Amino acid sequence: MIALTIAGSDSGGGAGIQADLKTFSAHGVFGASVITAITAQNTLGVRAVHEVPADIVAAQLEAVLDDLDVRAIKIGMLFSAKVIDIVVEILRDKKIPIVLDPVMIAKSGDRLLQDSAVNSMVEKLFPLADLLTPNLPEAAVLLGIKAAKNNDEMQLQAAGLLAFGSKSILLKGGHGLGDICTDILTFEHGEMLKLDAPRINTKNTHGTGCTYSAAIAANLAKGLNLKAGVVNAHGYLQQAIKFSDRLEIGSGHGPVHHFYEMWGVK
Repeated sequence: MIALTIAGSDSGGGAGIQADLKTFSAHGVFGASVITAITAQNTLGVRAVHEVPADIVAAQLEAVLDDLDVRAIKIGMLFSAKVIDIVVEILRDKKIPIVLDPVMIAKSGDRLLQDSAVNSMVEKLFPLADLLTPNLPEAAVLLGIKAAKNNDEMQLQAAGLLAFGSKSILLKGGHGLGDICTDILTFEHGEMLKLDAPRINTKNTHGTGCTYSAAIAANLAKGLNLKAGVVNAHGYLQQAIKFSDRLEIGSGHGPVHHFYEMWGVK
């Protein structure tokens, strides 16, 4: 079983390509990667971003797909319209499930998608996605409204995001308030699933979005349907957050514990 991540590199190891590959491995899935940008970052923030040229992104992607039997693709940070265009061109006719995490802003507040690239992502890439996984601030930006403050508003916004063309939406409630964190999974045929979990009191949430979407892709690569893949990934992420404090990585927003089942939690 092979899953592919198309995303940026995080030198701190907590998000991006590094988080995706760890998540794939934790699920027993072989991970391949296409690097779209190189970031200099740690738990405190992003210091620099270097965009990988679009032709090199294309070469990586073609090399992987020409040889490996990729069963699912997770897409994260793409950074520029040029990179988005080349990814769309290559993936347009592929029959591989795509989980798209519309990465725009890092946990530290640093921008990871150029303003000029937002329209390209919405108009060209969203329609290719089997699942779109925005958080509350990203959904608000995409819809041009204020972030949802309760479950009713989340349901309306999740339904509204379907208009951009993705087959389903997972609106993540991690940025919300209250003791319960709620995610809303909405399908184009109208079905809706609410996923609740106790909010965990920790600052170590760097890479949660990357990890969540990668876990879903890993489950799809293993043959699960989308609903089951999301439910399983939701449970995995909660445990990875629960045990994150055991890692003691950095002095800012530390990473989640991708390998909590294997080491460092006893």
